[in-house]
Amino acid sequence: MLSIDLPLLSDWNGDATEGFGLAREFAGFRDLPERSAFLVDGDGIVRGAWRYEDSELPDLDEILKVARALV
Repeated sequence: MLSIDLPLLSDWNGDATEGFGLAREFAGFRDLPERSAFLVDGDGIVRGAWRYEDSELPDLDEILKVARALV
């Protein structure tokens, strides 16, 4: 367990997918997001961005390392 408290974004209408330029076509579906992770600070500034292949999982150790360096 990571024991961290953070908000997560639910992009139900696709605004973030479009805004971050992550939309793609996959298996006949349009505007699906690429697998990705973003680290956004309390002021809304993106402090880290990662994209992953469909077969990859986000590297939580790397993301946490960057997050801890911001504190």
